[in-house]
Amino acid sequence: MRYLRYAFYIVLGIILITVAIANREPVVLRLLPSEMAGLLGFSWQVTLPLFIIIFAAIIGGLLIGFVVEWFREAKHRSAARIERRSREKLERELNQLKPSEDAGDDILRILDEGSAAR
Repeated sequence: MRYLRYAFYIVLGIILITVAIANREPVVLRLLPSEMAGLLGFSWQVTLPLFIIIFAAIIGGLLIGFVVEWFREAKHRSAARIERRSREKLERELNQLKPSEDAGDDILRILDEGSAAR
């Protein structure tokens, strides 16, 4: 299974390198359209190779998806936390209600020890 994972990583790396080599042309990335930048008097732009923009968009999409999923699962984490606290509370109560080793009838304790030895 480990070799299959390594093979997958190698194939993925080859694909990413191929995409990067095929998309090396510089591209101007602008924050605002030209008309709006003229009206506002503000124009931010940067020139980057196309593959960097593609990879940044993929990573940005993954991060947005992770954040959305984290918020979507918040109710499940909250319910699990409540259940865990309830279980721990019940375990503490059960431990308090269990009779101690010294308490109780000596004859019953001897019988219990004898049945446990068999």
